[in-house]
Amino acid sequence: MTESNAGRETVHHGEYKVPGGKLLVADVTVREGRLASVQLSGDFFLEPDEALETIDRALEGAAIDADASTLIARIRSALPPQTEMVGLSVPAIATVVRRALSQTSDWRDHRFGLIHRAPESPLLHMALDEVLTREVAAGHRGPTLRVWEWDRAAIIIGVFQSLTNEVDAAAAREADIEVVRRISGGGAMFVEPGNTITWSLIVPETLVQGLTFVESYAFLDDWVIQALGDMGITAWYVPINDITSPGGKIAGAAQKRINGAVLHHVTMAYDIDAEKLTRVLRIGREKLSDKGTTSAGKRVDPLKRQTGLNRETIIQRMIDSFAARFTLEPDSLTQDELNAAHALVNDKFASAAWLRRVP
Repeated sequence: MTESNAGRETVHHGEYKVPGGKLLVADVTVREGRLASVQLSGDFFLEPDEALETIDRALEGAAIDADASTLIARIRSALPPQTEMVGLSVPAIATVVRRALSQTSDWRDHRFGLIHRAPESPLLHMALDEVLTREVAAGHRGPTLRVWEWDRAAIIIGVFQSLTNEVDAAAAREADIEVVRRISGGGAMFVEPGNTITWSLIVPETLVQGLTFVESYAFLDDWVIQALGDMGITAWYVPINDITSPGGKIAGAAQKRINGAVLHHVTMAYDIDAEKLTRVLRIGREKLSDKGTTSAGKRVDPLKRQTGLNRETIIQRMIDSFAARFTLEPDSLTQDELNAAHALVNDKFASAAWLRRVP
């Protein structure tokens, strides 16, 4: 943001890569709490040409605290009837303007640390996510990409899920599957060593400032769609938290925000034991009814089948795709972080009170 000499105007700049689309740029001048001028640009396609100037003018005069729906209404009421947009949308325009008006950062402003350790317990993974998110929020570490390795099979339920409704406890015990609760929302996950690819992306909240909660999922998963594309997999984002392909679901994400940092973790199916999954998870007919199938196994399209690659190769290619787009450097846990995670396991995640917070 820059300010005029007279101090009456401020000029703001924002960028937004539309998931699956093009780059949008907004340069906005603010005067007395309103948009005095707006200039949109980018590598999108828009017909007719005059529509761009129409959009810019439609936004002039809007209050700087206008929400997305207000900006969308202003644009839509002004657009010519035959307007064609490719690589952008009216909601995306509202998003880039709101990002310009916020104190945002860009992927290129950050150096990401890569943590990829030997297999660890499900409880420790839960604790590490919370500890590292708090460390990023406090400025003690930079944005972090952490790849998980599992030392045993587990069911991980969302923070708001009912333990009894989601998990067949007797079947889980019989199959020697550990059950833990994470700090983020969303649905239950069934993971097994060798069959699952999981990672956490922990970033400052400035990276998603100006985005709605739903938009932030698509924004933080966009690199994943591109990485899968690099491996020849056609994939797309399905709101709010799924990545899918023509054959079925590939991955699911969940988020938690703590003190100005965002934890965004994703689980992808490399392979799947569908029979075991349906035996230990109480996946109700209501949940499956909107998926067009009566089989939980058929909902998932594992990467092993799609790529023919081994799990380690897929993980490395995902890391390489991230590094090709952003700055990624090898990193490790500090002893203090590891100690804090072990203490959090004992004090919180291993406790019956936490696991059964929603019985």
